[in-house]
Parts: sequence; structure tokens; C-alpha cells
Amino acid sequence: MANFEIFMPKLGESIEEATVIKWFVKVGDKVEDDDVLLEIATDKVDSEIPSPVSGTIVKINVEQDQTVPVGTMIAIIDTSGDDVQIKEEASSSKQTVSAAIAGTAISVDVAEPAPKPAAVPKTKGRFYSPLVITIAREEGISMEELDKLPGSGKNGRVQKKDILGFLETRKTPAAERVPSEVTPQAASIAPQTKGKQAVSASVNAGDEIIEMDRLRKLIANHMIMSKQTSAHVTNMLEADVTEIVLWRNKIKDDFLKREGEKITYLPIFLEAVIQALKDFPMINSSVDGDRIIIKKDINLGIAVALPAGNLIVPVIRKTDSLNLLGLTKALNKMANNARNNKLSPDDIQGGTFTISNFGTFRNVMGTPIINQPQVAILAIGTVEKKPAVIETSTGDVIGIRHKMFLSLTYDH
Repeated sequence: MANFEIFMPKLGESIEEATVIKWFVKVGDKVEDDDVLLEIATDKVDSEIPSPVSGTIVKINVEQDQTVPVGTMIAIIDTSGDDVQIKEEASSSKQTVSAAIAGTAISVDVAEPAPKPAAVPKTKGRFYSPLVITIAREEGISMEELDKLPGSGKNGRVQKKDILGFLETRKTPAAERVPSEVTPQAASIAPQTKGKQAVSASVNAGDEIIEMDRLRKLIANHMIMSKQTSAHVTNMLEADVTEIVLWRNKIKDDFLKREGEKITYLPIFLEAVIQALKDFPMINSSVDGDRIIIKKDINLGIAVALPAGNLIVPVIRKTDSLNLLGLTKALNKMANNARNNKLSPDDIQGGTFTISNFGTFRNVMGTPIINQPQVAILAIGTVEKKPAVIETSTGDVIGIRHKMFLSLTYDH
């Protein structure tokens, strides 16, 4: 029996663990190269994991909804190509896998899988590492207390030092407590939990209840965190884009024949945004405590609507090195991958400025929320024909122009 071990992949630089959402195979199933084995979730994105080999599933180590560190062995595939018959026998220390290969019975001793970890209580959308959950369980910290605990990790994530600090505080009488330094991340979460009472909604007969999916919970928490982190202000400007509309209408058919790509208004607007960020580099930055980090590269995040109704923000990197054709190809590829669930966690990291195209939904304007840790986001409204005053050499006239609103939300 030639065994091939499948490990939990590292899907991004900041990804340390992942949760198995669903197995598409079970022990004994035959799989081909590139068949989807399972779907995993990180705090960034959901991903389907294909099989790197052909063979038979002989062992699955991680169950559905279980969270494990990257690098953990999650399954074993027999790649011998022979028929493998798997039989489990009860044993206190070992289980025997019987395989019938080429008509010969072979017994292989396999170490008993690790005991199934205790079920992790459901949270209100926050994600905790197995270490934090274990400490909370051993120290008798309720999930309500854990959900209110400020985190110093990325996006307010609770780390080991946070929960240990909470334990020390809980052991110390209130009169003896000395205020400690609060990290910017913790400060951004604190207002959300302090004195906040849960609001329960009444449910009447005939009402439909829909459980939020994992991505929707992440979006909600990220948006609330952003509002608490930055003082949001939005400026709106109506732009005359008549020349752009006429130019695109003129070249779009030839562009498609020549390049094999459809050109929309968005890559043209991206090119304008890139030039603006070069002229005003402070907008292409992020805030880290009392420091402003001006980014060298211009990595544009584009908000994309998924078929399920959720939004995701994949990133086109180093856009300042791309021409209009390069931006068009990168944009079309990114949107296609997003809608077909083919994005990796690295595809949605490292953005320095975000653009949300409200015009896709025929919206005129809006007030987008900053995608932290960035400092600004631009919303593009729909293009409409409007009567406008046109200045000419012989005087002002009223004509039909193509106009749109640009809404820039930024950290005051």
C-alpha cells in the first residue's frame, strides 16, 4: 500500500489555521487527480482543496467543523492503484485496516486517531484558535465573556496573551486594578462591548429565520470594527465622463477582437485612480497606532458581489506597473475567480486602496465603509445622461452629457 498524506495547506502568509467546512469524499472513495476533496475556511476566504494524486481514501483525520493548524495531516490516500477494502475493528489501542490487493489479504496496523476534541461552543461570529478555546474551557470562561474580550490580534482577534491578561485581571480585586496600556486594536473593539446589551428580535408565526453564513458574519464584524477604528467622512463629486463613454463605445468592439477581452468603464477609472494615488500618496497608506505607513506599491482592492449576495475584496497588486490592457485582463480574471470560488487567501490581502462599483446596481451614490487598515475607499456610481450647461467659445449652451457621482470615504 503506497500512502500519500494530505496536509492542511498554508494558503497565505498570515494564515495559521483553517476549519474544515465540508468533506466531499469519505473513507473508501476513489478519487482522481484534481478531484475536490474538501472545502476549508480561513478568516480570509473559503477554498476548495483538490486531490494532488489519484487513489483511494483510506483515512480522514479531521472532521467537519474542526479547526486545525496548517501543516496538520488531514487525510491519507492509497495510490497503489489496486482495490482497497477498508474494514474497521474495535480495539482499545489500535485498529486494523484490511486490504485485499491482487487477491492477497494484507493487514496493516494503523495508530488509533487522536481522540475527538470536545465540541467548541458556538460564538457570535468571532473566531478563536483552539488554544484560546482550550484555555477558556479549562479556566471556566464563558462564551459570553470571551465574546466581550478585546483582542490585540489582527481584526481584533483574541490571542493567548489577551485571555491570560483577562484571567489576571479577573483574579485581582477591582480596587487594586491599575489601568494598563491599550493597544489600538483593543481600543477599537472596546467601545463595541462596553455596556452593550444584546437586542432580541421577536419572532412571529410565519416568519422565516435564516442563519448567517460564516462570510456574512465576518463582513459584519469587519465593518463594525472599521467604523470604530476610523472617523469616517464622505465627500461626493459629480464627474462629467462623456469623453470616456464616447471613446469606449468607439473602441470596444475592436478591443474585443484584438485582445480577446471585454473592456468596461472600470479599468479606465482604475487608471485614473492610480494616477491620483501617485499625485496624493498619503491616500495610499495605512495607520498603525500613531504611525502613518505610506505604501510603495499601489495594490487596488475591488469589491466584488458573490452569487450568494456577500461581498469580497480581491486585490490587483502593483497596478501602477500595468497599462490599460493589463488592468482589463487582471480585472476580468479576478472577477471570474471570485464568482467561481477560486480565490486564495493571498488574493484578498495586501490591498492599499479599495474601489466599490455601486454603478453595477444602478446606484447613483453611496457612503462606503473603509476596508481596514486602509484609510480611504472610492465608490463609483452609475453613469447617466443628464442635461448640463456646456461652456463654448460663443457662449453657454445646454446639452446632454454623461455624468456620474464619485463618493470618497476617508479617515478624517
